[in-house]
Amino acid sequence: MLAQAVANLGLGALGAQTFAAASCGAMRHFTTASELKRKLTELIPGQQERLKALKKTNGSKSLGEVTVDQAIGGMRGIPGMLWETSLLDPEEGIRFRGLSIPELQEKLPGAVPGGQPIPEGLLWLLLTGEIPTAEQARSVTEELRARSHLPYHVFKTLEALPQDAHPMTQLTVGVMALQPGSRFAAAYARGTHKSRYWESVYEDSMDLIAKLPQLAASIYRRTYRAGQYIPPSHDLDWAANLAHMMGYEDPGCHEMMRMYQTIHSDHEGGNVSAHATHLVGSALSDPYLSYAAGMNGLAGPLHGLANQEVLRWVKELTAKLGPNPDKDAVRKYVQDTLASGKVVPGYGHAVLRKTDPRYTAQRAFAQQYMPDYPLFKLTSHLYEVVPEVLGKTGKIKNPWPNVDAHSGVLLQYYGINEENYYTVLFGVSRALGVLSQNIWSRALGLPIERPKSMTMESLEKRFAAAPEAAK
Repeated sequence: MLAQAVANLGLGALGAQTFAAASCGAMRHFTTASELKRKLTELIPGQQERLKALKKTNGSKSLGEVTVDQAIGGMRGIPGMLWETSLLDPEEGIRFRGLSIPELQEKLPGAVPGGQPIPEGLLWLLLTGEIPTAEQARSVTEELRARSHLPYHVFKTLEALPQDAHPMTQLTVGVMALQPGSRFAAAYARGTHKSRYWESVYEDSMDLIAKLPQLAASIYRRTYRAGQYIPPSHDLDWAANLAHMMGYEDPGCHEMMRMYQTIHSDHEGGNVSAHATHLVGSALSDPYLSYAAGMNGLAGPLHGLANQEVLRWVKELTAKLGPNPDKDAVRKYVQDTLASGKVVPGYGHAVLRKTDPRYTAQRAFAQQYMPDYPLFKLTSHLYEVVPEVLGKTGKIKNPWPNVDAHSGVLLQYYGINEENYYTVLFGVSRALGVLSQNIWSRALGLPIERPKSMTMESLEKRFAAAPEAAK
Protein backbone atom coordinates (compact mmCIF):
# COMPACT_ATOMS: atom_id res chain seq x y z
CA MET A 1 0.00 0.00 0.00
CA LEU A 2 2.85 2.38 0.84
CA ALA A 3 4.57 1.70 -2.48
CA GLN A 4 1.33 2.38 -4.34
CA ALA A 5 0.80 5.62 -2.41
CA VAL A 6 4.25 6.79 -3.36
CA ALA A 7 3.76 5.74 -6.96
CA ASN A 8 0.60 7.84 -7.01
CA LEU A 9 2.75 10.85 -6.17
CA GLY A 10 4.45 10.34 -9.50
CA LEU A 11 7.83 9.32 -8.11
CA GLY A 12 8.24 6.08 -10.06
CA ALA A 13 8.84 2.49 -9.03
CA LEU A 14 12.37 3.08 -7.78
CA GLY A 15 11.17 5.97 -5.64
CA ALA A 16 8.40 3.78 -4.25
CA GLN A 17 10.90 1.09 -3.29
CA THR A 18 13.07 3.70 -1.60
CA PHE A 19 10.13 5.05 0.39
CA ALA A 20 9.07 1.58 1.46
CA ALA A 21 12.55 0.63 2.62
CA ALA A 22 13.00 3.97 4.36
CA SER A 23 9.71 3.73 6.20
CA CYS A 24 10.38 0.24 7.45
CA GLY A 25 13.83 1.25 8.63
CA ALA A 26 12.58 4.43 10.24
CA MET A 27 10.69 2.38 12.83
CA ARG A 28 14.02 1.21 14.26
CA HIS A 29 16.04 3.35 16.67
CA PHE A 30 19.77 3.07 17.25
CA THR A 31 19.39 2.06 20.88
CA THR A 32 22.70 0.40 21.74
CA ALA A 33 25.37 2.59 23.30
CA SER A 34 27.76 3.34 20.48
CA GLU A 35 31.52 3.42 20.85
CA LEU A 36 31.46 7.16 20.14
CA LYS A 37 28.83 7.86 22.80
CA ARG A 38 30.70 5.75 25.35
CA LYS A 39 33.81 7.80 24.62
CA LEU A 40 31.89 11.04 25.14
CA THR A 41 30.53 9.74 28.44
CA GLU A 42 34.13 9.27 29.60
CA LEU A 43 35.27 12.70 28.41
CA ILE A 44 32.44 14.98 29.51
CA PRO A 45 33.01 14.99 33.33
CA GLY A 46 36.61 16.12 32.88
CA GLN A 47 35.63 18.90 30.50
CA GLN A 48 32.89 20.05 32.86
CA GLU A 49 35.46 20.40 35.63
CA ARG A 50 37.81 22.18 33.26
CA LEU A 51 35.12 24.78 32.48
CA LYS A 52 34.36 25.27 36.18
CA ALA A 53 38.04 25.88 36.90
CA LEU A 54 38.31 28.29 33.97
CA LYS A 55 35.35 30.33 35.24
CA LYS A 56 36.61 30.31 38.83
CA THR A 57 40.14 31.37 37.96
CA ASN A 58 39.56 33.69 35.01
CA GLY A 59 35.87 34.52 34.98
CA SER A 60 36.30 38.19 35.85
CA LYS A 61 39.20 38.87 33.49
CA SER A 62 38.73 40.98 30.37
CA LEU A 63 38.93 39.57 26.85
CA GLY A 64 39.38 43.08 25.43
CA GLU A 65 37.41 46.23 24.80
CA VAL A 66 34.49 46.62 22.41
CA THR A 67 34.41 49.66 20.15
CA VAL A 68 31.40 51.43 18.71
CA ASP A 69 32.65 50.45 15.25
CA GLN A 70 32.48 46.78 16.24
CA ALA A 71 29.00 47.12 17.68
CA ILE A 72 27.75 48.84 14.53
CA GLY A 73 29.76 46.63 12.19
CA GLY A 74 28.12 43.31 12.97
CA MET A 75 30.10 42.56 16.16
CA ARG A 76 33.06 41.75 13.88
CA GLY A 77 35.95 40.35 15.88
CA ILE A 78 34.34 40.63 19.33
CA PRO A 79 35.30 37.57 21.42
CA GLY A 80 31.99 36.53 22.88
CA MET A 81 31.28 32.79 22.73
CA LEU A 82 32.75 29.42 23.59
CA TRP A 83 33.25 27.10 20.59
CA GLU A 84 35.30 23.98 21.20
CA THR A 85 35.33 22.15 17.88
CA SER A 86 37.41 24.56 15.78
CA LEU A 87 39.32 27.84 15.91
CA LEU A 88 40.08 30.21 13.03
CA ASP A 89 43.54 31.74 12.96
CA PRO A 90 43.81 34.83 10.71
CA GLU A 91 47.19 33.67 9.42
CA GLU A 92 46.99 29.88 9.46
CA GLY A 93 43.30 29.31 8.76
CA ILE A 94 40.90 26.88 10.35
CA ARG A 95 42.07 24.29 12.85
CA PHE A 96 39.80 21.44 13.84
CA ARG A 97 40.55 20.55 17.46
CA GLY A 98 43.99 22.07 16.89
CA LEU A 99 44.71 20.31 13.58
CA SER A 100 45.11 22.06 10.23
CA ILE A 101 43.50 20.74 7.06
CA PRO A 102 46.78 19.21 5.78
CA GLU A 103 47.17 17.48 9.15
CA LEU A 104 43.62 16.14 8.90
CA GLN A 105 44.36 14.79 5.43
CA GLU A 106 47.47 13.11 6.78
CA LYS A 107 46.10 11.66 10.01
CA LEU A 108 42.40 10.88 9.57
CA PRO A 109 41.38 7.48 8.16
CA GLY A 110 40.36 7.35 4.51
CA ALA A 111 38.15 5.07 2.47
CA VAL A 112 41.02 4.23 0.09
CA PRO A 113 44.76 4.03 0.83
CA GLY A 114 46.28 7.49 0.60
CA GLY A 115 42.89 9.02 -0.17
CA GLN A 116 40.84 11.79 1.36
CA PRO A 117 39.64 11.47 4.97
CA ILE A 118 36.14 10.17 5.52
CA PRO A 119 34.00 12.71 7.43
CA GLU A 120 33.09 10.05 9.99
CA GLY A 121 36.66 10.27 11.27
CA LEU A 122 36.37 14.04 11.48
CA LEU A 123 33.12 13.70 13.42
CA TRP A 124 34.92 11.51 15.96
CA LEU A 125 37.66 14.14 16.22
CA LEU A 126 35.22 17.04 16.60
CA LEU A 127 33.35 15.29 19.38
CA THR A 128 36.26 13.75 21.29
CA GLY A 129 39.30 15.85 20.41
CA GLU A 130 41.12 12.64 19.49
CA ILE A 131 42.27 11.19 16.17
CA PRO A 132 40.24 8.02 15.61
CA THR A 133 41.62 4.69 14.53
CA ALA A 134 40.30 3.24 11.27
CA GLU A 135 38.13 0.92 13.36
CA GLN A 136 36.66 3.80 15.36
CA ALA A 137 35.89 5.73 12.18
CA ARG A 138 34.19 2.65 10.75
CA SER A 139 32.11 2.33 13.91
CA VAL A 140 30.79 5.84 13.24
CA THR A 141 30.00 4.83 9.64
CA GLU A 142 28.04 1.86 10.96
CA GLU A 143 26.22 3.98 13.53
CA LEU A 144 25.21 6.56 10.96
CA ARG A 145 24.11 3.85 8.54
CA ALA A 146 21.86 2.32 11.22
CA ARG A 147 20.25 5.73 11.82
CA SER A 148 19.99 6.83 8.20
CA HIS A 149 16.47 5.73 7.16
CA LEU A 150 14.35 8.67 6.08
CA PRO A 151 10.65 8.43 7.07
CA TYR A 152 8.05 8.43 4.34
CA HIS A 153 6.38 11.61 5.62
CA VAL A 154 9.57 13.58 4.88
CA PHE A 155 9.39 12.69 1.19
CA LYS A 156 5.69 13.50 1.20
CA THR A 157 6.40 16.88 2.78
CA LEU A 158 8.97 17.69 0.09
CA GLU A 159 6.49 16.73 -2.61
CA ALA A 160 4.08 19.35 -1.26
CA LEU A 161 6.57 22.10 -2.17
CA PRO A 162 6.65 23.78 -5.58
CA GLN A 163 8.97 22.03 -8.00
CA ASP A 164 11.07 25.18 -8.31
CA ALA A 165 11.48 25.80 -4.58
CA HIS A 166 15.12 26.61 -3.86
CA PRO A 167 17.01 23.51 -2.69
CA MET A 168 17.94 25.26 0.56
CA THR A 169 14.27 25.90 1.26
CA GLN A 170 13.63 22.21 0.66
CA LEU A 171 16.48 21.26 2.98
CA THR A 172 15.12 23.34 5.85
CA VAL A 173 11.59 22.04 5.29
CA GLY A 174 12.89 18.46 5.22
CA VAL A 175 14.77 18.96 8.50
CA MET A 176 11.69 20.46 10.11
CA ALA A 177 9.66 17.47 8.92
CA LEU A 178 12.04 15.29 10.95
CA GLN A 179 11.65 17.43 14.09
CA PRO A 180 8.56 15.63 15.52
CA GLY A 181 10.88 12.68 16.16
CA SER A 182 13.19 14.73 18.41
CA ARG A 183 14.34 12.69 21.37
CA PHE A 184 15.60 15.79 23.17
CA ALA A 185 12.19 17.46 22.94
CA ALA A 186 10.60 14.32 24.37
CA ALA A 187 13.21 14.01 27.13
CA TYR A 188 12.80 17.67 28.10
CA ALA A 189 9.01 17.23 28.26
CA ARG A 190 9.54 14.27 30.61
CA GLY A 191 11.57 16.48 32.95
CA THR A 192 15.01 15.01 32.27
CA HIS A 193 17.68 16.56 34.51
CA LYS A 194 19.81 19.17 32.75
CA SER A 195 22.97 17.15 33.44
CA ARG A 196 21.63 14.58 30.97
CA TYR A 197 20.49 16.94 28.23
CA TRP A 198 23.52 16.11 26.15
CA GLU A 199 22.53 12.46 25.85
CA SER A 200 19.31 13.07 23.93
CA VAL A 201 20.93 15.94 22.02
CA TYR A 202 23.55 13.41 20.93
CA GLU A 203 20.82 11.04 19.76
CA ASP A 204 19.06 13.77 17.77
CA SER A 205 22.31 15.06 16.31
CA MET A 206 23.49 11.66 15.16
CA ASP A 207 20.05 10.85 13.76
CA LEU A 208 20.02 14.10 11.82
CA ILE A 209 23.58 13.79 10.52
CA ALA A 210 22.81 10.24 9.42
CA LYS A 211 19.68 11.24 7.52
CA LEU A 212 21.07 14.32 5.79
CA PRO A 213 22.74 12.54 2.83
CA GLN A 214 19.51 10.84 1.79
CA LEU A 215 17.51 14.00 2.41
CA ALA A 216 19.94 16.10 0.37
CA ALA A 217 20.16 13.53 -2.42
CA SER A 218 16.36 13.26 -2.55
CA ILE A 219 16.13 17.03 -2.97
CA TYR A 220 18.62 16.82 -5.82
CA ARG A 221 16.81 13.95 -7.58
CA ARG A 222 13.40 15.58 -7.05
CA THR A 223 14.53 18.95 -8.37
CA TYR A 224 16.84 17.97 -11.21
CA ARG A 225 16.20 14.29 -12.05
CA ALA A 226 12.39 14.03 -12.28
CA GLY A 227 12.04 12.47 -8.84
CA GLN A 228 13.81 9.24 -9.76
CA TYR A 229 15.29 8.46 -6.35
CA ILE A 230 18.28 6.18 -5.81
CA PRO A 231 18.35 3.99 -2.69
CA PRO A 232 21.38 4.22 -0.39
CA SER A 233 24.21 1.71 -0.68
CA HIS A 234 25.04 -0.37 2.37
CA ASP A 235 28.68 -0.59 1.28
CA LEU A 236 29.58 3.09 1.04
CA ASP A 237 30.67 5.59 3.65
CA TRP A 238 28.59 8.66 4.57
CA ALA A 239 29.94 11.10 1.96
CA ALA A 240 30.33 8.61 -0.88
CA ASN A 241 26.74 7.50 -0.28
CA LEU A 242 25.61 11.07 -0.78
CA ALA A 243 27.30 11.17 -4.20
CA HIS A 244 25.86 7.73 -5.04
CA MET A 245 22.29 8.71 -4.13
CA MET A 246 22.67 11.87 -6.21
CA GLY A 247 23.58 9.60 -9.15
CA TYR A 248 27.38 9.92 -9.31
CA GLU A 249 29.48 6.75 -9.25
CA ASP A 250 32.91 7.97 -10.37
CA PRO A 251 35.42 7.02 -7.61
CA GLY A 252 37.01 10.43 -8.12
CA CYS A 253 33.68 12.07 -7.39
CA HIS A 254 33.36 10.02 -4.21
CA GLU A 255 36.82 11.19 -3.13
CA MET A 256 35.89 14.78 -3.97
CA MET A 257 32.73 14.49 -1.87
CA ARG A 258 34.71 13.13 1.09
CA MET A 259 37.06 16.09 0.90
CA TYR A 260 34.24 18.59 0.35
CA GLN A 261 32.27 17.32 3.34
CA THR A 262 35.38 17.41 5.53
CA ILE A 263 36.72 20.88 4.78
CA HIS A 264 33.33 22.65 4.93
CA SER A 265 32.32 21.10 8.25
CA ASP A 266 33.24 23.84 10.69
CA HIS A 267 34.74 27.35 10.75
CA GLU A 268 34.62 28.30 14.45
CA GLY A 269 31.46 29.70 16.02
CA GLY A 270 31.08 33.26 14.80
CA ASN A 271 29.98 32.64 11.21
CA VAL A 272 26.26 32.98 10.58
CA SER A 273 25.31 29.31 10.24
CA ALA A 274 27.32 28.25 13.30
CA HIS A 275 26.23 31.20 15.41
CA ALA A 276 22.57 30.84 14.46
CA THR A 277 22.64 27.14 15.37
CA HIS A 278 24.35 27.94 18.67
CA LEU A 279 22.02 30.83 19.49
CA VAL A 280 18.81 28.86 18.87
CA GLY A 281 20.25 25.83 20.68
CA SER A 282 21.04 28.01 23.69
CA ALA A 283 17.28 28.44 24.16
CA LEU A 284 17.13 24.63 24.50
CA SER A 285 15.54 24.28 21.11
CA ASP A 286 16.24 20.77 19.87
CA PRO A 287 18.94 20.03 17.26
CA TYR A 288 16.44 19.97 14.37
CA LEU A 289 15.19 23.47 15.18
CA SER A 290 18.71 24.74 15.82
CA TYR A 291 20.22 23.29 12.66
CA ALA A 292 17.29 24.54 10.55
CA ALA A 293 17.99 28.05 11.85
CA GLY A 294 21.62 27.69 10.87
CA MET A 295 20.67 26.54 7.39
CA ASN A 296 18.43 29.57 6.91
CA GLY A 297 21.50 31.66 7.66
CA LEU A 298 23.68 29.61 5.34
CA ALA A 299 21.21 30.30 2.53
CA GLY A 300 22.15 33.99 2.53
CA PRO A 301 24.22 35.31 -0.41
CA LEU A 302 26.86 36.68 1.98
CA HIS A 303 27.40 33.23 3.50
CA GLY A 304 26.86 29.81 1.94
CA LEU A 305 25.17 31.07 -1.19
CA ALA A 306 28.42 32.82 -2.10
CA ASN A 307 29.63 29.72 -3.96
CA GLN A 308 26.79 30.23 -6.44
CA GLU A 309 27.81 33.85 -6.91
CA VAL A 310 31.36 32.81 -7.77
CA LEU A 311 30.29 30.36 -10.44
CA ARG A 312 27.87 32.79 -12.03
CA TRP A 313 30.59 35.44 -12.22
CA VAL A 314 32.99 32.95 -13.80
CA LYS A 315 30.33 31.96 -16.33
CA GLU A 316 29.83 35.62 -17.22
CA LEU A 317 33.58 35.93 -17.68
CA THR A 318 33.81 32.93 -20.03
CA ALA A 319 30.75 34.09 -21.97
CA LYS A 320 32.56 37.33 -22.72
CA LEU A 321 36.16 36.13 -23.07
CA GLY A 322 35.70 32.53 -24.18
CA PRO A 323 36.55 29.29 -22.32
CA ASN A 324 40.35 29.73 -22.46
CA PRO A 325 41.21 33.41 -21.89
CA ASP A 326 44.81 34.41 -21.24
CA LYS A 327 45.89 36.11 -18.04
CA ASP A 328 45.97 39.59 -19.54
CA ALA A 329 42.34 39.29 -20.64
CA VAL A 330 41.38 37.97 -17.20
CA ARG A 331 43.23 40.84 -15.52
CA LYS A 332 41.35 43.39 -17.63
CA TYR A 333 38.02 41.72 -16.82
CA VAL A 334 38.77 41.82 -13.10
CA GLN A 335 39.71 45.49 -13.33
CA ASP A 336 36.51 46.25 -15.21
CA THR A 337 34.47 44.38 -12.58
CA LEU A 338 35.93 46.55 -9.82
CA ALA A 339 35.55 49.74 -11.88
CA SER A 340 31.82 49.01 -12.29
CA GLY A 341 31.39 49.03 -8.51
CA LYS A 342 31.08 45.26 -8.16
CA VAL A 343 33.16 42.87 -6.09
CA VAL A 344 35.08 39.81 -7.28
CA PRO A 345 33.20 36.96 -5.56
CA GLY A 346 35.27 34.31 -3.81
CA TYR A 347 38.09 36.66 -2.83
CA GLY A 348 38.59 38.15 0.61
CA HIS A 349 37.48 36.88 4.00
CA ALA A 350 36.16 38.47 7.19
CA VAL A 351 38.94 36.94 9.30
CA LEU A 352 41.59 35.26 7.15
CA ARG A 353 44.58 37.26 5.96
CA LYS A 354 46.08 34.57 3.71
CA THR A 355 44.81 32.11 1.12
CA ASP A 356 42.08 29.99 2.68
CA PRO A 357 43.53 26.51 3.41
CA ARG A 358 40.24 25.06 2.21
CA TYR A 359 40.92 26.67 -1.18
CA THR A 360 44.43 25.21 -1.15
CA ALA A 361 43.08 21.72 -0.42
CA GLN A 362 40.66 21.95 -3.32
CA ARG A 363 43.36 23.28 -5.63
CA ALA A 364 45.62 20.34 -4.76
CA PHE A 365 42.75 17.95 -5.47
CA ALA A 366 42.15 19.59 -8.86
CA GLN A 367 45.84 19.39 -9.74
CA GLN A 368 45.68 15.65 -9.09
CA TYR A 369 42.34 14.80 -10.70
CA MET A 370 41.62 17.46 -13.34
CA PRO A 371 44.81 19.36 -14.26
CA ASP A 372 43.70 20.03 -17.85
CA TYR A 373 40.11 21.00 -17.09
CA PRO A 374 39.54 24.45 -18.67
CA LEU A 375 37.56 25.76 -15.70
CA PHE A 376 40.40 24.79 -13.37
CA LYS A 377 42.92 26.53 -15.63
CA LEU A 378 40.79 29.66 -15.52
CA THR A 379 40.59 29.40 -11.73
CA SER A 380 44.38 29.19 -11.65
CA HIS A 381 44.62 32.37 -13.76
CA LEU A 382 42.31 34.11 -11.32
CA TYR A 383 44.46 32.92 -8.42
CA GLU A 384 47.44 34.67 -10.00
CA VAL A 385 45.63 37.78 -11.18
CA VAL A 386 42.93 38.75 -8.66
CA PRO A 387 45.12 39.17 -5.54
CA GLU A 388 47.47 41.35 -7.57
CA VAL A 389 44.64 43.60 -8.82
CA LEU A 390 42.90 43.79 -5.44
CA GLY A 391 46.17 44.52 -3.67
CA LYS A 392 46.84 47.52 -5.86
CA THR A 393 43.57 49.15 -4.80
CA GLY A 394 44.95 49.61 -1.28
CA LYS A 395 41.48 48.97 0.14
CA ILE A 396 41.49 45.20 0.60
CA LYS A 397 43.02 43.68 3.75
CA ASN A 398 42.81 40.16 2.35
CA PRO A 399 42.97 39.87 -1.44
CA TRP A 400 43.35 36.08 -1.34
CA PRO A 401 40.78 33.44 -2.39
CA ASN A 402 38.44 31.80 0.06
CA VAL A 403 36.78 28.39 -0.08
CA ASP A 404 33.99 29.54 -2.40
CA ALA A 405 36.44 30.50 -5.16
CA HIS A 406 37.16 26.85 -5.97
CA SER A 407 34.41 24.50 -4.82
CA GLY A 408 32.20 25.01 -7.87
CA VAL A 409 35.04 23.95 -10.19
CA LEU A 410 35.26 20.51 -8.61
CA LEU A 411 31.51 19.98 -8.68
CA GLN A 412 31.24 21.10 -12.31
CA TYR A 413 34.00 18.72 -13.38
CA TYR A 414 32.02 15.72 -12.15
CA GLY A 415 28.82 16.91 -13.81
CA ILE A 416 27.13 18.47 -10.78
CA ASN A 417 26.22 21.57 -12.75
CA GLU A 418 23.24 22.87 -10.77
CA GLU A 419 24.77 25.74 -8.79
CA ASN A 420 21.53 26.43 -6.91
CA TYR A 421 22.16 23.12 -5.18
CA TYR A 422 25.71 23.73 -4.04
CA THR A 423 24.79 25.31 -0.71
CA VAL A 424 22.88 22.14 0.23
CA LEU A 425 26.16 20.21 0.02
CA PHE A 426 27.76 22.90 2.17
CA GLY A 427 24.90 22.57 4.65
CA VAL A 428 25.22 18.80 4.94
CA SER A 429 28.89 19.24 5.79
CA ARG A 430 28.31 22.07 8.26
CA ALA A 431 26.07 19.78 10.31
CA LEU A 432 29.17 17.92 11.52
CA GLY A 433 30.62 20.99 13.21
CA VAL A 434 27.57 22.82 14.49
CA LEU A 435 25.87 19.73 15.89
CA SER A 436 29.08 18.49 17.52
CA GLN A 437 29.35 21.82 19.31
CA ASN A 438 25.64 21.67 20.17
CA ILE A 439 26.26 18.41 22.02
CA TRP A 440 29.12 19.98 23.96
CA SER A 441 27.14 23.13 24.68
CA ARG A 442 24.54 21.04 26.47
CA ALA A 443 27.16 18.85 28.15
CA LEU A 444 28.90 21.94 29.52
CA GLY A 445 25.62 23.57 30.53
CA LEU A 446 26.21 26.74 28.51
CA PRO A 447 23.44 29.29 29.16
CA ILE A 448 21.05 31.04 26.82
CA GLU A 449 22.84 33.65 24.73
CA ARG A 450 21.71 37.19 25.38
CA PRO A 451 24.09 40.02 24.37
CA LYS A 452 23.33 43.62 25.27
CA SER A 453 22.03 45.85 22.46
CA MET A 454 22.07 49.64 22.27
CA THR A 455 20.27 52.40 20.41
CA MET A 456 22.01 55.17 18.47
CA GLU A 457 20.55 57.65 20.99
CA SER A 458 22.04 55.77 23.92
CA LEU A 459 25.46 55.79 22.28
CA GLU A 460 25.23 59.48 21.40
CA LYS A 461 24.24 60.39 24.97
CA ARG A 462 26.97 58.25 26.49
CA PHE A 463 29.79 59.81 24.52
CA ALA A 464 28.38 63.34 24.64
CA ALA A 465 27.93 63.29 28.42
CA ALA A 466 31.30 61.83 29.38
CA PRO A 467 33.65 61.72 26.40
CA GLU A 468 36.74 61.04 28.48
CA ALA A 469 35.15 58.39 30.66
CA ALA A 470 33.64 56.65 27.68
CA LYS A 471 36.93 56.24 25.82
